Amino acid sequence: MAMTRVRPPRALFKPRRPQDARRQGPPRGSAVIDWAAYIDGHRVCTDTVGDAVRLIRDGRLTPEGDSAGFVWVGLHEPSASELSDLAEVFGLHPLAVEDAIHAHQRPKHERYDDVHFVVMKTVGYVPGEDGSEVVETGEIMIFCGPDFVVTVRHGTHGELAPVRTRLERDPARLVHGPAAVLHAVTDHVVDGYVNVADAVQEDIDEVEEAVFSPERTDESRRIYRLKREVIQLKRAVGPLAGPLRSLSGRRFVPAEIKEYLRDVEDHLTRVREQVESYDELLNPILQAHMTQVTVADNKDMRKISAWGAIFMVPTAIAGIYGMNFDFMPETNWRYGYFMILGVIGAACLSLYRGFRRNGWL
Repeated sequence: MAMTRVRPPRALFKPRRPQDARRQGPPRGSAVIDWAAYIDGHRVCTDTVGDAVRLIRDGRLTPEGDSAGFVWVGLHEPSASELSDLAEVFGLHPLAVEDAIHAHQRPKHERYDDVHFVVMKTVGYVPGEDGSEVVETGEIMIFCGPDFVVTVRHGTHGELAPVRTRLERDPARLVHGPAAVLHAVTDHVVDGYVNVADAVQEDIDEVEEAVFSPERTDESRRIYRLKREVIQLKRAVGPLAGPLRSLSGRRFVPAEIKEYLRDVEDHLTRVREQVESYDELLNPILQAHMTQVTVADNKDMRKISAWGAIFMVPTAIAGIYGMNFDFMPETNWRYGYFMILGVIGAACLSLYRGFRRNGWL
């Protein structure tokens, strides 16, 4: 299929200096993290994104008119103007561009003519305000066309520089074009799910051990926090299954890459089942902990009641003898005081032994 040649704006992005500037990075303040043209699986550095597009669309065409390479542009939280420039060059749909700018999208796969738009959630397990670790999410959007890939990342997780580096070391994979990048990014995202799921598993194991240990500790706050983090993880992992399954059946994806996408889908299924099991595991842990708390509270109440009953004996006797009557038993007896103390002591001791025998003390 012949490619539509669109001449990029000359001021798409400022050029990098010096000429060979692969590692110099983008201009300061730009959302562009990296860009390059890839021909036959090898990176070709250019001064601007526009130069990379011209190289692919005007300088390297097959006899059938198809591009023999592609451009990969990586951005981090771009502004509307920056993404609009790229949308003009690559023909990106305005609705997809709007989603990529504002983020907060559900994982999905949409097709606009010959451009595929994929949204994925990224996750990280980071320290929260109270020192405990929390699941933090971000997003990666991918515009995948016949001769280009545009990746838009939101948040601090899922950095794609390592993905680009690994792919550039494997030209045999990169020669498959934009689909190879699409697979590498999805694989990177799912690997992040696996790492976070394993970290959450360690915390759940610690809570479970603490709940069933002989020492009495209050783990209710930590259990509720873990349940909240599991829900966050489920919201990121679960919805991605549909888009991955859809991508595996697309004709623009070579057969070799489809096999790798199916492998990623298998990994996603395993981590999704793993995360779902966490919720099922946390429920009985929480129930066991609440039962322990209830039993402990009941035990404390029994102790309080037992001691209250014991102290009621001297209180009652002292109250009776504190009344001002002329004729009180044993009030005129020399040993009456010691007799009353003995009665109080015997009664208290008898009650104490009874409560102790029944497990109240």
